[in-house]
Amino acid sequence: MRIIQDSTIQKFYTMKDALRDVEQMLLRINKGQSVNPHRTVIDVKKKSGSVLYMPSSNGDEMAAVKIVSIFPENPGSGLPTTQGAILLTELRSGRHVGLVAGSYLTRLRTGALSALSAKHLARPDSRVLTVIGTGAMAFEQVVGLVEVLPIDEIILVNRTPEKAVAFAERLMQFGVRAKIVVETDVRKAVEQADVVCCATRSTEDVFEADMVKPGTHIIGVGSYLPEMREIPVELIPQVDALYVDDLDGVRVEAGELIAAQEAGTWSFEQVTGTLDQLVVEGFERDPDAITVFKCVGAAHFDLAVAKGVYEKAVVEDIGEEVAF
Repeated sequence: MRIIQDSTIQKFYTMKDALRDVEQMLLRINKGQSVNPHRTVIDVKKKSGSVLYMPSSNGDEMAAVKIVSIFPENPGSGLPTTQGAILLTELRSGRHVGLVAGSYLTRLRTGALSALSAKHLARPDSRVLTVIGTGAMAFEQVVGLVEVLPIDEIILVNRTPEKAVAFAERLMQFGVRAKIVVETDVRKAVEQADVVCCATRSTEDVFEADMVKPGTHIIGVGSYLPEMREIPVELIPQVDALYVDDLDGVRVEAGELIAAQEAGTWSFEQVTGTLDQLVVEGFERDPDAITVFKCVGAAHFDLAVAKGVYEKAVVEDIGEEVAF
């Protein structure tokens, strides 16, 4: 078994790699070649945390189980918010061939999913990106979006402005060249945006529907439990197109969509399509269309990037081989 640590993965597996591997997985999903049982979520309410168990396979080649824990109070103790591991099993003999750290890859594949949604749904001339929430998940969101869109201004919104400032400094150190602004007025930030990306664990709307200008693409990746929501429930029935990463997943985990259905203003039958359908079929957008991508995560996307990491590590002889 080859063990590959998080810090090692970050040195050789990039957003470009993730975009390629996730897109390939989307094509397999569209052809019915992926198996993706629903994940198991264990809530740890005393710590506002969750532990998720996520199995998948890409058909007859590779299977994986990802275990990821999300504990937002951890940074106060010097620990990361997200911790995860992905066990890879090749399906010719059933050998467990890789144990790949999953924290960075969870963020990276989510960033790749959002970027692919923006590639097909956002206006191609989108230049202003507003990011609401500057926690761990948000960084790869920005990295993915600047990879596929001509973003030249990034507006950061966070309940603690000092954290947004630190986030901006990290983006600049990474090499993001867009102008970066920290904004405390959510309305001002959203009204300027061509793309709005929400990456919070909020249990209420993080902006208001009337803040969104025509032509905006909205991404929601932070909320993944029924009681969580970021995108205004009022906005859901008004949008021109709403795509999701996994329809079965959002039915039970996307709080804002569940709330809209319970309010009787919208139903899951009105979902425009899934991301694999979007990648294969495309979307002809009106310049003034408001579009939404809601992502709750699915295990086959973790398999896509973990497999990509493992195969690249084998070729470049990266990681530690142990008997198992």
